Amino acid sequence: MIYFDNAATTRAKPPEVAEAVARAIGSFGGVGRGVHEASIDAGMAVYDARDKVARLLGAPSAARVSFAANATMALNIAIAGLLPDGGRAVTTAASHNSVLRPLHKARDERGCTVGVAPVGPDGSLDLAAYGRLLEGGADLVAATHASNLTGDVYDVARMAALAHEAGALFVLDAAQTAGALPLDMGALGADVVCFTGHKGLYGPQGTGGLAVAEGVDVPPLLEGGSGTHSFDERHPRFMPEALEAGTLNAHGLAGLAAGVAYLERTGVDDVAARLRALTGRFEAGAAAMPGVRVLGGHGGIDRCAIVAVDVAGADSALVADRLSSDFGICTRAGAHCAPLMHRALGTEERGAVRFSFSSFTTEGEIDEGLAALEAVARAVR
Repeated sequence: MIYFDNAATTRAKPPEVAEAVARAIGSFGGVGRGVHEASIDAGMAVYDARDKVARLLGAPSAARVSFAANATMALNIAIAGLLPDGGRAVTTAASHNSVLRPLHKARDERGCTVGVAPVGPDGSLDLAAYGRLLEGGADLVAATHASNLTGDVYDVARMAALAHEAGALFVLDAAQTAGALPLDMGALGADVVCFTGHKGLYGPQGTGGLAVAEGVDVPPLLEGGSGTHSFDERHPRFMPEALEAGTLNAHGLAGLAAGVAYLERTGVDDVAARLRALTGRFEAGAAAMPGVRVLGGHGGIDRCAIVAVDVAGADSALVADRLSSDFGICTRAGAHCAPLMHRALGTEERGAVRFSFSSFTTEGEIDEGLAALEAVARAVR
């Protein structure tokens, strides 16, 4: 089996990730739920994860990193907390449903308005239209750093600057870029960065969270046990506990810390360079094939480790099934939770086949994937 579905979940992890989870499963108690050794060990592991994530994302401190189950939960927390009733939000057509659906919920249930900046058929974001949507002011911009469909990386520093000029906070969906590209939230101007652990951070599923800039107050979405201030009627409002009701996934966060430690040792710049080379090799090969249309890739300031293709107008599920059953190639077919991108690219009816890579992908696997894609494209034409 050759695994090209890393944009969904990285399958190959550094060995130390599994080792860290195994140690944690056998020794941890509840974080902040006692003063005994098992609880303290869990708390120290969670702090280590906070500290490593804060350094990786350029967060002000470990205390400004709150953990959640994934980027979806983090985005829901940020959008629900920062967009007021009747407020004005702006996003882009590149956004994942983890952004679009919470915004639509706010529109339908809380009287908010939502403006969507369009994306062209080449995957490019219309920055001029984005700027026009911000005229007259806004409360919140929630936007993706990179399309999870095409891999286009957008100029979010410019987008954040325009958002701030309009009086809006800027929430960045970094699900596809955290760990895969250098990311400094201060330099980018992001007020909140939402991330997930199971993709480019090489952590377990069920880990993720949000890094919050100083001075930005995100109200709790959930209320419950915090391990502190138990006699208060409402959940604590101080970070990071404000956004962490209930018992944390300390076992998973120990694995996340190990995944981020791998990135620290390897260097995110080196990881990004390797991913760029692998992606470029696959993109060049796919673009040269008759009947294969590479989607996007020319509309951003960079490309993360994703290449999505439309194969001879065939249904994407059929192509992905052929790749899997005949060649053992694992891809992702369908809509990828990115409906507006598919409409912009003209693939709404048949979807697309997405190939996505990790730093553990080899050049040999890239070449085998290209040979399989060529064979399938020839068969379905």
